[in-house]
This record gives sequence, structure tokens and C-alpha cells, in this order.
Amino acid sequence: MDRPITRRAIPADATESVWTLADGHRVRRIDWPGASHADAGDARGSILFFPGRGDHYEKYIESLEEWHRAGWRVTASDWRGQAGSGRLGKDPLTGHIEDFAIWIDDLAHLWAGWIEEVPGPHILVGHSMGGHLVTRALVEGRVAPDAVVLSAPMLGFQTPPLPLFVLQGVAAMMAALGDPTRPAWKWSEKPGELPEARKSLLTHDPERYGDEQFWRDTRPELAMGPASWRWVERGYASLRVLEEPGAMEQVDRPVLVLSTRIDKLVSHSANVRAAERLPQSELVEFGAEAHHEILREVDAVRDLAMGAIADFLDRVAPAR
Repeated sequence: MDRPITRRAIPADATESVWTLADGHRVRRIDWPGASHADAGDARGSILFFPGRGDHYEKYIESLEEWHRAGWRVTASDWRGQAGSGRLGKDPLTGHIEDFAIWIDDLAHLWAGWIEEVPGPHILVGHSMGGHLVTRALVEGRVAPDAVVLSAPMLGFQTPPLPLFVLQGVAAMMAALGDPTRPAWKWSEKPGELPEARKSLLTHDPERYGDEQFWRDTRPELAMGPASWRWVERGYASLRVLEEPGAMEQVDRPVLVLSTRIDKLVSHSANVRAAERLPQSELVEFGAEAHHEILREVDAVRDLAMGAIADFLDRVAPAR
């Protein structure tokens, strides 16, 4: 019988290290060992996971460990400028990026090296902003995974029903009216502490929600607050890339989209439209039982999500 998974500790089987991006910037990674190329016949395959905006891989220890126990070789990574991989703005809490294309270049660089290290099939998983960046890398032909899983992907924002070019224009104006690295919304009165109302956006599970504050207390460098106005403006610009006619329609990889109708952070309707546009996609919809962080929900919801992922991968990317 497997020992229980401890969400508030790095598993003994996992190793934390860093990898170097093309320009020398260093980002953290965590790896669960699996079969090497020498005995790849025994491997289920390999999963590369990227979290969302302001996230860190420690929040997803439970899912990563479950995939490892199911036989996968698992790797997760920070994005540059997040978690324990530095900041790109002028303070230690605001999430800033000059252009989402920087992250796409990083993803392509990491993917190219990673697939040489680990046995296939090679699976790419992204949550929220991570799902957006994975989708854009697919659209631009920068990665070619055997299958993709998108958890509550940021394929649209929860904003007024205005055209993207209008919303981008407003964000560009706000960025130009002051320092574009300044935060675009307010945060907690206590730096590094999570705002009280935030829980209702993410999960119904108070213990899993509490895991995030535990890791922030244990590793203060993980704390991140609002995004910058440049991030917001560049986010709209990146969404416009995905909305281009034919962009998603050209993706020739199996994609599973997990989305919830009550998501208050990303647009569920945009995720549904994306699932309709992606030629080899499947959509798993949740209702009032699931907030944004589907993989960190209460057991009944999370088990359904993890089961849907396992079933999808068994069908579209069986072990070689």
C-alpha cells in the first residue's frame, strides 16, 4: 500500500535543481526519476508541468507525486521571474514581463533539452497562465508533444465583453500613464500574505488552499502578488495571437481541456471555444463544484479531474 502523499514536503524521490535558459537566466526545476533511455521500455512516459501566474511548483506536489507513482517521469518548472526564479520588475512581489514571447522562447528552449533527457511519450501540462503559454507554443509550432493537458487555461480573461483590441488599448494607456512595472491591482495589506477573498476564487478545499501559505512561510521567496500593467497589456496581446483565424485550428496534437463554468479568473467560454477550435481536443467541464484550481480542489472533484487525465493519456499517448 502506498504511503500517503504529504503536500507540505518535497518527496524523498524528487530532486530540486536549476536549468539555464538560452540567455543564462536560471530557473528552478523539480524532477521525479523514472526509467532512463536505457530501460525506456519500462517507462510510462514523461510529463513536463508548468504552473500559472504567481504560482510555484510546490502547490502541485500532490498531483506531480501521483503521476510519478503511476509510472511517469515527472518534471516541473518555474517561469522566469516567478517563485524561486527571480523577479523581472522593481519589487519582490509584482509579477512582471516585458513580453509573453520571452516565456515562449523559454518554454521552447526547455522543451528541446528535456525531451532529450527523458523517455516518451512526452506530455506537456499547463495550468492557467501555464496553459496559455503551452497553447501559444503549440500554435507557433515551438513544441511538439505527444499530448497536452490544459488545466483551467488562461485562454481568455474575466473582463467586460469588449473586443480584445479595446481592452489591450486600455491596458496600454494605463501602462503609459506611469511605471509599467507597477502592480495593476491591489494586494493584501500584509506583504506576502494572501488576501482573505482570494480563497473563493481558487478552491473549495481549505486545507489545500492553506498549503500555499505554508510554502510561502517556509520559502518566503515564493510569495508573489499582482501582475504589472505591462503584464496585463502583453497578456491581451498574447490572447490576440491565439484568436487569429486558423491559429488553433492548425494544432495537430491531442489536447485535453479542463475548465469550470464558475471560474472567476479565466474565461470558461473562451476555453470552450478553444476546445471547439483545436482539431484533436476533448473538453471536461466542471460546474459549481470546482473553482479555478481544479487540481487542488476537494477530493471528489480532484479525483474526477485526475481520472480524466489518466484516461485521456492512456488513449492518446499509451506507453511505448
